[in-house]
Amino acid sequence: MDQSDFPKMDKTVITVSSLFDESDEKAYWLSRTPQERLQHVEILRRINYGDAALGQIQKVLEIVERTES
Repeated sequence: MDQSDFPKMDKTVITVSSLFDESDEKAYWLSRTPQERLQHVEILRRINYGDAALGQIQKVLEIVERTES
């Protein structure tokens, strides 16, 4: 993914709201497919970490034996 692939930000539109105002963001993201959500996470990761994000997210699996208590 190249920098030109990132969505462009319209800096002419600014909205201000309270952190406690109801938002439709949760409903929006729940209406997206898991694949679409992961694509947006990847875009945000690359925006935040730049070239350091070129590697993939590390996947870790740990198996723990539980003891009866």
